[in-house]
Amino acid sequence: MSQSLDRALTLLSGLAREPKTLDQLAEEIGVHKSTVLRLLRTLETHHFVRREGQRYYRLGSALFDLAQQALEDRDVRRTAQSALAGLNSRTGHTIHLASYEDGEVVYIDKFEGRHSVRMYSRIGKRAPLHCTAVGKVLVAAMTPEKQADVVSRIDFFVRTPNTITTPEAYGQELALVADRGYAVDNAEHEDFIHCIAAPVRGPGGVVLAAASISVPKVLLDYDGLMGLVPELLAATEEASVHSGWTGNRKGKLE
Repeated sequence: MSQSLDRALTLLSGLAREPKTLDQLAEEIGVHKSTVLRLLRTLETHHFVRREGQRYYRLGSALFDLAQQALEDRDVRRTAQSALAGLNSRTGHTIHLASYEDGEVVYIDKFEGRHSVRMYSRIGKRAPLHCTAVGKVLVAAMTPEKQADVVSRIDFFVRTPNTITTPEAYGQELALVADRGYAVDNAEHEDFIHCIAAPVRGPGGVVLAAASISVPKVLLDYDGLMGLVPELLAATEEASVHSGWTGNRKGKLE
């Protein structure tokens, strides 16, 4: 990667967190202010950055346009939308749609719950594979060879007392997910949230994404969460049919 491109991308990453001044950006990437100013002017010309007042810079509209185009290119987001919106309407809980990308979960759609507790997640945000229900679904659907490779590269860091922390335990969990056709995050990623997830399939039964219901534990206990599994499976089957799947659900990730 060229040095200028690397610096420009670092600037954009820094501005994603909050607006910053020229001095702050120069200090962040460790170069003179004149170099940063040249980069900012180029980015501003293409609307990737915009100036706010006299001192601050923030992300520009071009980035949001690109992000929207990238999301629209993911056909599963469009084809699954009506089924997942209906699931959100019926349950009142937060619904996520996620895909696998470079060793992580990426949230590609979200329908907010009606309760006051908000999830940390947002569209485009990444999450771990080992402690999320959507991550388990996506990894369980992989071929044995790819699954072994992906699992070997997971850093099993601890998020809560319930987090799976070894490849062996994770392998057992994936086998269970594959057998029953859905996954559970029993407060493994965040200690006050638990989730269930199931696959959204496309032509030939390939798993395109995973959809989940996420609920604060204070609103619904574990038994109540498990009671939502039929609703989730019905919605993901509907989403799968809309995405080109023509098979019959057997309750397994085959």
